[in-house]
Amino acid sequence: MQSIKQNNFSEKKWCVIIPTFNNDKTLEKVLKEVLNICKNIIVINDGSDDNTSQILKNFSDKINIITHKENQGKGKSLRDAFEYAINKDFEYGITIDSDGQHYPSDINLFIEAIAKHPDSIIVGARDMDQDGIPKKSSFGNKFSNFWFWTETGISLSDTQTGFRLYPLNKMNGMRFFTAKFEFEIEVMVRMAWKDVPVTEIPIRVKYDDKERVSHFRPFKDFARISILNTVLFTIALFYYIPLRGLYFLFGKERIKRKRKEFFSQKGSPLQKSISIGFGVFMGVVPIWGFQMLVAIFLSYIFRLNKVIVLMFSNISIPPLIPFILFGSYYAGHLVVGGEKLIFSTEIDLEYVQYGLKQYLIGSVIFALFLGSVFFIFFYIFLKMSNKLIAGK
Repeated sequence: MQSIKQNNFSEKKWCVIIPTFNNDKTLEKVLKEVLNICKNIIVINDGSDDNTSQILKNFSDKINIITHKENQGKGKSLRDAFEYAINKDFEYGITIDSDGQHYPSDINLFIEAIAKHPDSIIVGARDMDQDGIPKKSSFGNKFSNFWFWTETGISLSDTQTGFRLYPLNKMNGMRFFTAKFEFEIEVMVRMAWKDVPVTEIPIRVKYDDKERVSHFRPFKDFARISILNTVLFTIALFYYIPLRGLYFLFGKERIKRKRKEFFSQKGSPLQKSISIGFGVFMGVVPIWGFQMLVAIFLSYIFRLNKVIVLMFSNISIPPLIPFILFGSYYAGHLVVGGEKLIFSTEIDLEYVQYGLKQYLIGSVIFALFLGSVFFIFFYIFLKMSNKLIAGK
């Protein structure tokens, strides 16, 4: 194995982050082994009431210590450490647990990996099938892996490992919400949504029941993780996945320009949302060739945001036309009745006239429905976005 120095990866660029809570049986050994590899160490004492404070006092001249007077959770400890590391101009942060399950010498593997995959998250994947791995840990990990895949489209074998390398520059400015064990899921998913690559490397792991202390609470923490995954999956379903679809259809750079143009527009969330809903409505109603002209005229009359109206009136583009036609015909079928024209093979003049009536009525109904859906979704989305920005 290459050494860190042979990789020419300056130690000034990275640090090791060790959150700890009542792990006095293993903490000293972990610190000594990490100090053999790295001198930039940040330890977060998360309200420990055992011998942790005395152990850290013995290392106070060699490490950086962040102290929480009360236990706030692993997530809050990591968030504070990341903020501290970013302020110290570190580019990468390697997190390692203090319960002794990890081999600090495997830090070398992370440094080798980041040299090949710069600006990536490097995940230390444990062999969850080896002897000694608790069954509840193996099940929980598979559960987490599944939800991570549904939320990001990325398949990993170990999403619950605490041994990771984070590109801190990609994290700068992000505002996180979770404070317990579930934070390690939130940060991975949200950075993946920012197109930060994720790379797995195999690491060793050991479980010594005599020394290792786990603070994972099966019911409470599993419930918190389940709630978080529900929220993340909902966001992925209505925002991340559709956005990826738009990237695929129209090109990533074009969509990014449109998104930047949209968020630069002035107006309250309500004003923008009404403009969006109206634009979608105008893009669906059957006034072919005059949709944009009428949309601009009416947006002037109703004092809507003309740029946003025009932007969303372009919904009737070739890739989406089949879906719009289907929705229009189906809505017309629900109101007018009769057969669904698009599934019929027997067509005559009377049938075409009936189908046209079905389409015209249905397209107006479908335009109202789709415009309302876009209005509601973007109103909620913009209100939430404004709160996030105000909270930074």
